[in-house]
Amino acid sequence: MKILSDFKFNGEKVLLRVDFNEPIKDGRLASNFRLRATLPTIEYLLEQSAKVILLTHLGRPEGKVEEELRTDLLGKDLSLLIGRKVKKLDGCVGEEIKKEIDGMRPGEIILLENVQFEPGEKANNPKFAAALAELADFFVLDAFGQSHRDYASISGAPKLLPSCAGLLLAKEIKVLSGVLEKPKRPLTVIVGGAKISTKIELIENLSTKADYFLLGGALANTFLKAKGISVGKSVIEEEMVGRVREMNLDSDKIISLTDGVVSASPDGKSDSRVSPIGDLGENEMILDIGPKTVKKFEDIIKQAKMIVWNGPMGLFEIGSFAAGSAAIAKAVAKSGAFSLVGGGETIALLEGLNLLDKMSHVSTGGGAMLKFLAGGKLPGIEALNNR
Repeated sequence: MKILSDFKFNGEKVLLRVDFNEPIKDGRLASNFRLRATLPTIEYLLEQSAKVILLTHLGRPEGKVEEELRTDLLGKDLSLLIGRKVKKLDGCVGEEIKKEIDGMRPGEIILLENVQFEPGEKANNPKFAAALAELADFFVLDAFGQSHRDYASISGAPKLLPSCAGLLLAKEIKVLSGVLEKPKRPLTVIVGGAKISTKIELIENLSTKADYFLLGGALANTFLKAKGISVGKSVIEEEMVGRVREMNLDSDKIISLTDGVVSASPDGKSDSRVSPIGDLGENEMILDIGPKTVKKFEDIIKQAKMIVWNGPMGLFEIGSFAAGSAAIAKAVAKSGAFSLVGGGETIALLEGLNLLDKMSHVSTGGGAMLKFLAGGKLPGIEALNNR
């Protein structure tokens, strides 16, 4: 795979595919984490006197224009971060867009409109990929968070231009490859969130490398159900119970809840209590890990030399069910281990606790990180490897 230093960009037009899919709240960006993560690549290209053309998606517009998902907010925040004007255009392709780009001077930045407004993006339409490629002389992929998608701007366009990985993508590949190829031991993998279906392949692929898997969040409910333990009316993936039963459920490596914070409702308005697992009422649901589970997890985290974490331990957005996730975040932060974390909810949790900078590496990809660590092939990376 080629990297930025393999090319000279002086005066050249560079189509830089980024992942600026930031959360929006009350008409403002609720975070600029992904913008900041891509700054080194943008600054490198500017230092090389490139003409930088930024392309991103925002939200899930599904091939049609949604006014609240235009990229104008991203351009304004990026301009403040980088201290330069970022010119926002109202489209991705076409003669007017091409004319604006052809008029750029070295060191200027253009931000295109949300690429997922275009139906050809998710369809990986060859004509749309070709129209994107016509805009530039080079293609740089720095959108690790989208690299597992087989989209026109991810795996299509790089096949049509001299292409390489940006600094962020190269760093992500290096860090995640280190987990697979040379993990520090003991390696503890913390897996939470809603669905075990999105993480079971990660668990299987790391089963010979990890010393412990700590399971929390709603996905742990499916694991408990597969073991024949009553989980009341807790959220589970019924269709995954059989698949989970194929795992070695009694492995000493897999540590799940011994107690949990339970309630009849997830809204935080009903009474909650700490309950031993298996002793729930039929109308109760597990919404956080309990204090005994926290202590058990903390003891394992203290011994770790490397930690991989994706997914919160409970419904942390509701105050009554936030303590478990917060305790695990603090334990990871002070563990001294190399910590790799990823996933939108995990990042939001850490930002809320002001612990993001205490992690060794915060991945900009949730699904992409999971697929990479599960040993899967990511179309965006494969497209660069085949150049």
